[in-house]
Amino acid sequence: MQNERNITSSFGARDVAADEKPGLVRGVFSSVAGRYDLMNDLMSGGVHRLWKTALIDWLRPRPAMHLLDVAGGTGDVAFRFLDAGGGRVSVCDLTEAMVGRGRDRAIDAGRLAQIDWIVGNAEALPVADRSVDAYTIAFGLRNVTDIEQALSEACRVLRPGGRFLCLEFSTVILPVLDRLYDAYSFSVLPALGQVVAQDRESYVYLVESIRRFPNQDRLAGMIRDAGLEKVAYRNLSGGIAAIHSAWRI
Repeated sequence: MQNERNITSSFGARDVAADEKPGLVRGVFSSVAGRYDLMNDLMSGGVHRLWKTALIDWLRPRPAMHLLDVAGGTGDVAFRFLDAGGGRVSVCDLTEAMVGRGRDRAIDAGRLAQIDWIVGNAEALPVADRSVDAYTIAFGLRNVTDIEQALSEACRVLRPGGRFLCLEFSTVILPVLDRLYDAYSFSVLPALGQVVAQDRESYVYLVESIRRFPNQDRLAGMIRDAGLEKVAYRNLSGGIAAIHSAWRI
C-alpha cells in the first residue's frame, strides 16, 4: 500500500496533493524573491546572519571543499562559504526567480567564477553520486514535498567522509520564549510580509510551515534513517532555529 506521505504533503496548515506542492512553493518564492533578503533581516532583526555564520563555522570550509548548497537561492550561504575559505559552490534551488536573484548578486560582487547556479529539486538533484564534499540546506528542508527523499538525495550526492548540515526553524525549548515567539510569528510576520513584500499569504505559509516541521529529535532520526551517521544538532536562540549535522560514512 502506498505510503500516505507520497500522496499528500503539508503546505502550511493544510494538506495538498504531493504533486501540487512544488508549484505552490515556486509560487511563494517567485513572489517574494525580490524582497527575500530584506524580509529575512526584518523578520529576525538580523539574527539569521548569525545563524548562517554558525552554520559555516561548524562546516569549517577548506580551499579544496566543493559545497552543494540546496535551496540556496539568493546566495547567502554560498558567499559566506567562500569568504570563510571554501573552494567551490554549486547552488541549487527549486525557484528560477531565486536563482536569478542570487546570480545577480554574484555578478554585482564579481564572484561568478566560483559558483554554479542550478535550478533543481532537492528530491531529485541534478548532481552526480558521491560528487560533493559538503551539503548544506538553510531554511529550505521544510519546503520540500518529501523530506525523507530529500535527505536520501543528500546522502547520495555526498562523497564518503562528506558533511551534511541543515539549518532550519525548529521547536522552541524555553517555556516563556515559545509563547512570545508564537505571538510574534502569527501577528507580526504576516503584517511585515504585507507591508514590505506586498504578500501576506506567503508569510502566513512561512509561519504555518515552521509549526508543522519535525522537532529536533524527530529530524535527527529522519537523517539517520536516510543513511547519514554521527548525527548531532545545536539549538540556536532557544530552539527558534537548529543546526543538524551528519556525515556520509
